[in-house]
Amino acid sequence: MVLIEDDPIINYKSSQNHMMSGDKAQKYKEKVLTRHDIFLESLLPTGSYTKLYSYAHLLNGFALHTTSEKAIKILDGARGVRVIHEDIKMTKMTTYTPEYTGISSGVWPVLGGAERSGDGVVIGMIDTGINPSHPSFSNDRPTSVSELKKFKGTCEAGDAFPSTACNGKIVSAQFFARGAIAAGDFNATHEYASPFDADGHGSHTASIAAGNYHVPVSSKCYNYGYASGMAPGARIAIYRASYSFGGYMSDVVAAIDKAVEDGVDILSLSIGPSSVPPGPASFLNILEVQLLFATKAGVSVVQAVGNRGPDSSTVLSFSPWITSVAASTTDRKYNNSIILGNGQVLSGIGLSPPTPDEVMFPIAAAEDVSTRNRNGTTAWLSNCQDPGSFIPSVVRGKLIICAYVTRFIYAPTRISVIFDTIQKIGAAGVIVTTDRDLLNSEIGVESMTLSVPGIVLQSTQDSQALWDYYSSNTARGVNGHVISFVGTGRIQDGRHAIYTGDAPTVASYSSRGPDINNNLREAADVLKPNIMAPGSAIWGAWSPSSHSIEEVTGEDFVMLSGTSMATPHISGIVALIKQKHPDWSPAAIMSAMMTTADVTDRYGRRILAQQSDKLSTATPFDYGAGFINGARAIDPGLIFDIGFENYIQFLCTVPGIDEGTLKRAVGVGCPMSRMLWSSDLNTASVTVTNLVGSRRVARRVTSVATVMERYTVTVQEPAGVAVTVTPQVFMISPNSSRGLRILLQAIEATSTFTFGEVVLNGDKNHVVRIPLAVLASSTLSP
Repeated sequence: MVLIEDDPIINYKSSQNHMMSGDKAQKYKEKVLTRHDIFLESLLPTGSYTKLYSYAHLLNGFALHTTSEKAIKILDGARGVRVIHEDIKMTKMTTYTPEYTGISSGVWPVLGGAERSGDGVVIGMIDTGINPSHPSFSNDRPTSVSELKKFKGTCEAGDAFPSTACNGKIVSAQFFARGAIAAGDFNATHEYASPFDADGHGSHTASIAAGNYHVPVSSKCYNYGYASGMAPGARIAIYRASYSFGGYMSDVVAAIDKAVEDGVDILSLSIGPSSVPPGPASFLNILEVQLLFATKAGVSVVQAVGNRGPDSSTVLSFSPWITSVAASTTDRKYNNSIILGNGQVLSGIGLSPPTPDEVMFPIAAAEDVSTRNRNGTTAWLSNCQDPGSFIPSVVRGKLIICAYVTRFIYAPTRISVIFDTIQKIGAAGVIVTTDRDLLNSEIGVESMTLSVPGIVLQSTQDSQALWDYYSSNTARGVNGHVISFVGTGRIQDGRHAIYTGDAPTVASYSSRGPDINNNLREAADVLKPNIMAPGSAIWGAWSPSSHSIEEVTGEDFVMLSGTSMATPHISGIVALIKQKHPDWSPAAIMSAMMTTADVTDRYGRRILAQQSDKLSTATPFDYGAGFINGARAIDPGLIFDIGFENYIQFLCTVPGIDEGTLKRAVGVGCPMSRMLWSSDLNTASVTVTNLVGSRRVARRVTSVATVMERYTVTVQEPAGVAVTVTPQVFMISPNSSRGLRILLQAIEATSTFTFGEVVLNGDKNHVVRIPLAVLASSTLSP
């Protein structure tokens, strides 16, 4: 691709000092094309190249195919050539997270390819059900449930859910709504009395965890690429216990109970309590205790950490036997822009088609093309909520500026209604900006696919630039009415993803630690979250009949954000680890993911976290042990294992839990052998909420490698804390274990947690990271 120094149409100014259009633009384009042909013919021998395209609107240049190095050298040295770009191959990628997490290249090949990855493993989805007709859950190679070693789930037919829906990919489907019915919230007409997903959330999470490989993703008649679950070969068991209105603990507990009875390998919960449960300890609410017993049965439990970030202590997944998942961004971005008639380019968002044929369309503010006798106020007209307010003959063929009014007294502006209005009135497209009286705030909008050209300007600077351009290019009469709309623009195609290569960033909404012991919000000696996975702008399956998000009704795929989306990424990766290591305990699997997680980008820079108004260096209270690295998690070298009795020992050290409380909650008392501190639980992290003087923390590692390995210990100390690890160097053979002693000494009192890490570096390329989070309350007395 060769760019020429001459101006393209967008930069070429006519005598009226605005961008040319119509016949003038067409004549200029023809002239440019002719110049390209003359230019090439004058430089290159006939037959040595083929011209593919001429660019004239946004770029002035051409694309040509040649195999002649001489031709390239001639062009490179030719006068008037700005730059030459070698063409590169492009590929469509949608649920791109299997690659981003290292799964597609580092795990699927080890397990026999994508379609076999997760084979034999059953993921129990505790969610809003499933849309069985979605291609993400079809089964071209039916496998009977009897071929699964221990699973015995059933298929509960009902509304919109025939018995044939359990096709071997979906191996069981049941629904639980008695609690919701008793509360009067369940409406069978809207919710369906069956495992069918009337909401969409459950289909979305199930497809992320174990959706079929390479499923075409289409929305608003546009193909966004192909989607794959993390474990495309895994089976899905559906336990519908949540609905469009939420759910009830009683139904969730019943669902989990049945799931473990049926023999699922993994429980995936993109749901959780709405607040910290009452009682003596967060770890002893009924759901936490039930999940403790699920892990005792060998079932890995994966749960969303919550969407209440970025404030601290907002986690809603508490217990050390649960893998609690934080959410991150990815490096996939969907950007859009509008090119104004003066050549200025304004950036924004909007998964929309472009305005057609590279034509510049007149721009008009909504209030300037509306009748003013409806609803009375300019503010009402400008927010484009009423199609009947517009003058049809005036709006057609124009880009309409609509204001996103956040503080309108009558009703808030709805973005989805704006786009619906533009489609109904027949405008060429829409530019959504902040209201001119609210330029100190920015528009926030979830990614949504659009059927009309549209862009949302999130930057107040870009919003102001648009209004300045519009005001200076709109002629008005003495009464203020517009005489002519001179300003023009063209909306680009916002549906093409770009991949920046950036490291993940902790999403602002993702709930943060420290973990809490009780509803008094006292910090616990447990690291939460545990691990981070992609959660922002994630494509997934949907139920077209769902009305839970009105703007995506009728769609088969949608893009959503939340720790709900991050959780099934981890559930799918757990399935891959379980397939590779079927005898590993839930604690071993959690350990493998945590000790191999990434905390830096490819350049060694620390991962960042989104705060309310800035980015900061992320800590273990933001991302747990770090961002999941699936390729390393299946071969961690060492694991930290924990058994049921160890968890009971842990509970006996938690403030507020005595023997009687424990027996009432769990049904067992404290064992004779006890831990001294909660921090002695053999987790793949160390959290100490109240370090007074010094504390010795015990850990025990087990080798899961195939050969003997020599490990060397390095330490990054938390501020104010000296850390000594014994031994500093050790050898460990396969399947053997050895103890570690970590001595923490407070050398300076700190008012907040500080963070560090212990790293075990193996000579067979295993690197085992143990995050440290310590609050040093006081130092040793002299």
